[in-house]
Amino acid sequence: MGRPSKVQPSREGSSRRDFFKRSGAGAVAVATATPLLAQTTGPVRFEHGVASGDPLADRVILWTRVTPSAARPAIAVQYVVATDPALTQVVQRGSAKTNPGRDYTVKVDAAGLKPGTTYYYRFSAEGVDSPVGRTKTLPTTGVNSLRFAVVSCSNHAYGYFNAYARIAARADLDLVMHLGDYIYEYGARQYGSVRTPEPAQEIVTLADYRQRHAQYKRDADSQAMHRQHPLIAIWDDHETANNAFKTGAENHQPATEGDWSARVAAAMQAYYEWMPVRPVDVANLRDNHRSFAYGDLAELLMLEERVNARSEQLTTAVHPTAFGAGFATTDPGYGDASRTLLGDAQEAWLINRLRTTPAQWKLLGQGVMFAQLKAPGSNQATDPGLYFINSDQWDGYEPARNRIFAGIQGDAANAKVNDVVVLTGDIHSSWAADLHPNPYNPAAYDKATGAGSLAVEFVGTSVTSPGIDTDTTGAVAGAIRSFNPHFKYVQLTRRGYMVMDVNRDRVVGEWWYVDTVASPSNIETFATAFEVRAGENRLRASAQTPNRANPPALAP
Repeated sequence: MGRPSKVQPSREGSSRRDFFKRSGAGAVAVATATPLLAQTTGPVRFEHGVASGDPLADRVILWTRVTPSAARPAIAVQYVVATDPALTQVVQRGSAKTNPGRDYTVKVDAAGLKPGTTYYYRFSAEGVDSPVGRTKTLPTTGVNSLRFAVVSCSNHAYGYFNAYARIAARADLDLVMHLGDYIYEYGARQYGSVRTPEPAQEIVTLADYRQRHAQYKRDADSQAMHRQHPLIAIWDDHETANNAFKTGAENHQPATEGDWSARVAAAMQAYYEWMPVRPVDVANLRDNHRSFAYGDLAELLMLEERVNARSEQLTTAVHPTAFGAGFATTDPGYGDASRTLLGDAQEAWLINRLRTTPAQWKLLGQGVMFAQLKAPGSNQATDPGLYFINSDQWDGYEPARNRIFAGIQGDAANAKVNDVVVLTGDIHSSWAADLHPNPYNPAAYDKATGAGSLAVEFVGTSVTSPGIDTDTTGAVAGAIRSFNPHFKYVQLTRRGYMVMDVNRDRVVGEWWYVDTVASPSNIETFATAFEVRAGENRLRASAQTPNRANPPALAP
């Protein structure tokens, strides 16, 4: 999801309709932060830091990028993995080579590690050392807790990654889950003006995408987060182009920007070069759905919802509502069961994993809001209905969503699936919802008690991208909740991240907000928390969870 228009300059202010279509105010330009970890002398530099990701019980991806002082056909890189920050207790050494064909990036799948163990690592090349990173493998047995941060929508042009810095300071996290829009494709002043994107134009080619990823990885706060925690990431649309689908995107014009498949191929190549992500299928880089087992406590099911199978979004909204034009389930296309967001294979995989995983909690990491979001007709006297207002999220694929609900509900051959928690990014705001196929029917779903709810959803706000920042009184959020009884929390103006705390009894979701993204800041505030208890499948108000005692030391 993204801005409604294609590449117009950013403008001041935001409207309610703009919120749901992802537009917002430009900000005052300020100087770009200098990366704290950049190496500035020597034959090579590690100016993009280090990162780790896709942890398994016996391995994890280790990443860096070597910047040579001049173009080179190949560079040899060494790495070391240890159990202490000083790297004296070495458990693994190895080497790799990089070259211009992979943009001098280095990815090592460090295998042979122990489950549930914190490790420290460093790269070296030609006498120059990278910063030391910290990572952690997945546990296999005796698992009673999981604690991680959730982020999305980190638009470099819209401000500073203060949320990343706050996450980096949390030593007790097991991992960071990034739910997409890690980069944005727009050019200068097209969607944010706090910092100037590189290159200055909208990115289309492989060289463009590489340069944009490189800029994001030079950011000091991004480097800090990556250095301290392993990342589990999916993409959303802006890693390619706004409102992407399998055969195109709202922000792709073939006449001037070329073939869509070529643009996706360039974006995917740069993504896998620059991200600590393990390809699922090297023959089809568009598909990155995968799962991570955290013992038998939780399975993280990460979904691909953009470029591999998604049908084009419905675009003809003709019903006036309080938030602009909306869609009805009777509109052409809405009832078409062939329209898909996941594709048949991934949809079948998801339902099968929900039914067969040995894990207690099923945590779905995915891009766009699963819960229904409706608004009333603008003239209730003549048009008393409710209308969907965003066809880019699951509302635009209702038959597909109903198939997921059916999989959770069970049938004569399959038991009901309990303890499903959906984690979502994309919408630049904070939401908590009970999930039901029709929460607007009081006979099926009781908004007071949550009875009838089949699962829950926690939606995290953005790192920087704008919501509806004019809702300073909460009037718009209150109106949304009055129309949509399944939402227990809606906050539209704050930037930050979520902390998820999981144990055998419950999953707690906490919203943490930074005070600004217009300038660097270390101020954050706990806002609220909700929880779902084992077997209940509905939300309750909760409280801030305590930090873990004596976590492993942060990387130096």
